[in-house]
Amino acid sequence: MSFNTALSGLQAATVDLGVTSNNIANVATTGFKHSRTEFADLFEISPFGNTPTSVGSGVRVSSVSQQFDQGNLKFTDATLDLAVSGQGFFVMNSDLAGSDITYTRAGQFRVDNAGYLTNSAGEYVQAFPVDASGNVTSTSLNTTVPVQLPPTTGSPQATTEIEIGVNLDSTTTALLPTAFDPTASNTYNHSTSTTVYDSLGASHVLSYYFVHDQPGSPTNGANDPNQWVVFTYLDGAEVDINGGTAITHLNGGTPTTTDAAILNFNTDGSFDTVTPALSQNLAVALTNGAAPLTITHDFANNPMTQFASPFSVATLDPDGFATGRLTGLDISEDGMLRATYSNGISNPLGQIAMADFPNSQGLRSIGAASWKETIDSGAVITGGAGTGRFGLIQSGALETSNVDLTQQLVNLITAQRNFQANARSIETSNAVTDTIIQIR
Repeated sequence: MSFNTALSGLQAATVDLGVTSNNIANVATTGFKHSRTEFADLFEISPFGNTPTSVGSGVRVSSVSQQFDQGNLKFTDATLDLAVSGQGFFVMNSDLAGSDITYTRAGQFRVDNAGYLTNSAGEYVQAFPVDASGNVTSTSLNTTVPVQLPPTTGSPQATTEIEIGVNLDSTTTALLPTAFDPTASNTYNHSTSTTVYDSLGASHVLSYYFVHDQPGSPTNGANDPNQWVVFTYLDGAEVDINGGTAITHLNGGTPTTTDAAILNFNTDGSFDTVTPALSQNLAVALTNGAAPLTITHDFANNPMTQFASPFSVATLDPDGFATGRLTGLDISEDGMLRATYSNGISNPLGQIAMADFPNSQGLRSIGAASWKETIDSGAVITGGAGTGRFGLIQSGALETSNVDLTQQLVNLITAQRNFQANARSIETSNAVTDTIIQIR
């Protein structure tokens, strides 16, 4: 009996040595979780219970359980290095179209030759789908999709509206709009310009010219001293306002007729009205093959004023943008991925999927700091980082192994001593047996 008891101790100590050695070997493995050997005693029980003199039969390994406590974060200079601060696992899929799902804390990700975000094993990082505004549309595991970076060039968008808000100096001399000539600065009071884009991403300069309308002029029959005329030009060519006031004026000394917008202000300098209410250019045909430009000039919803102070621009914000070059990938703490372009545009790609389990220790380890779901782990729980039980995602960081090297070295010595002690028990049992055999 004592031989078998000591043998069970040797076997248990051997497993403990193996587990501890494995922990020490993976002290530098990203996302590794150390294991702990758990033991249980062996005790023979008869159908009628134990006798007062019963002796145990040894020890067995009841479990080798992984410990999912947080590892330290090591910061790097790689944006695609991700770490989870708190609970949760990254969701990985070994196949683009399959459902071979694994879970990991190792966030050493990279981009493959097809633009997908993968780990070193070629598994694809899964994300929840989002709409154009970056709102998550589903947090179900079966709706996750592989993260793929967009093309290196972003599509342009034509300008359709300009928000404009300026202060027009009420002390400037009123002029005749019919004498306006964009080439003569003494025929207008103020001007400003902005860049707009066509459907091909080509840039154009749109200019505004403001003329303090002289009471009694053909456009100011009401003799309003707080009235201004706005002329618009695109790349130096006059552009009509649809439904605007037709004004014959000069353009480089040549008479021309332009449909202009009329601004009226209150006596306190605040904005009153714009005519027409929808100040929109007629579709401007372009010669570069782009679609005609139709631009709305939003005067009414911005800080348009006429104070006795110098001309200033508070708002001049056109929409639309040129073709953009992919400059990087931004990953926020909640796992939202956005592709950033050189034209200032940022497009949401998805939200990195997070997973957790009622019993993480029930997960089945498959190596490479990855696990699979089992019956013991319970059903997977999914969600976004920073919500519910899930921790935050840190970009430019990696979670190091949670192995405490000092503790493991002490465990190694302890396991070695346990092995030696059980070996000595076998030696002692052998000596006792020899003594008995040699009795004559």
